[in-house]
Amino acid sequence: MLLIGICTPERSVAEVSEVRIAKQYGLTYLPLIIIEEQKLIEKHAHKAGLGDVKVTWQIFGGGSATNDALISNAVDFSASGVAPLIILWAKSSGQYKGVAAISSSPMYLNTVNPEVKSVKDFTQKDRIALPAVKVSIQAIALQMAAAKAFGDNNFAKLDPLTVSMKHPDAMTALLSEGSEVTAHLTTPPYSFRELNNPRVRKLFSSYDLVGGQHTQILIASSNTFRQKNPRTVAVVLSALEEADLFIKKNRKAAAELYLKSTNSKEKLEDILAELNSPEVGYSTTPQKITTFSNFMYKTKTIEVKPKSWKELFFDNIYQKQGS
Repeated sequence: MLLIGICTPERSVAEVSEVRIAKQYGLTYLPLIIIEEQKLIEKHAHKAGLGDVKVTWQIFGGGSATNDALISNAVDFSASGVAPLIILWAKSSGQYKGVAAISSSPMYLNTVNPEVKSVKDFTQKDRIALPAVKVSIQAIALQMAAAKAFGDNNFAKLDPLTVSMKHPDAMTALLSEGSEVTAHLTTPPYSFRELNNPRVRKLFSSYDLVGGQHTQILIASSNTFRQKNPRTVAVVLSALEEADLFIKKNRKAAAELYLKSTNSKEKLEDILAELNSPEVGYSTTPQKITTFSNFMYKTKTIEVKPKSWKELFFDNIYQKQGS
């Protein structure tokens, strides 16, 4: 009996039996939808010798909420924009880090106000919807645009006009005549769907602000969780990479899974068109992370400046050509 006990894998001692993940709304979270629908974490957990792992999913409306869930240990992994991770990393002295990038896509600032031709034209009558005031990646992008338009010292000039709203609700508000929301800083599919309305115009793309394609969404965890569950973290990364490959090779099937999972009323051909856009990509490699962190340090949103993108991530992805 003693021999049998020694040879039995000590699964429960080393790794968790349940993985809890927070995600948000939109096509930028498509790899996580693929992972959930195809049970890829469960699949890779079996391959890694972790046995039957239960995966539970929670959906939130913004990065501050996912950060809170991670800090309170309500979830093990949180998926959000770049800015919430940078803030969490800085405030926790590096106790929370990125596991991998998830997607790259532009943020569009769309407006229905015919008098607004650029960000300089907004007045106190306007309201700009975004997922979380001051801390979301959209909020940081708006500050970047303000700094460019009004000067570095006025980076927060448009902050008083912002309101926190989930993307689906913000799109509904923007397209509803009489709403106080006159602009929405958003991502696919909402950005593209809004522009199908003739009243809506795009003021800028975040790609213009940072000089090219950048990571929009990433997934993070804590040092404590990673130290206790290194194989589980590796499993999540493997699942993400398989999901990325699936999207690349099976665009239609991926679009169908998105529509099924979200109960979206969008047409399949519209989702396919968005997936086929050269502006939208899915990769675990971080892109232009330090462009955001440098700006956030400059504006004192964070008090510690990361030396490189690697300081913000676990070493599972250090071999990638990130930035």
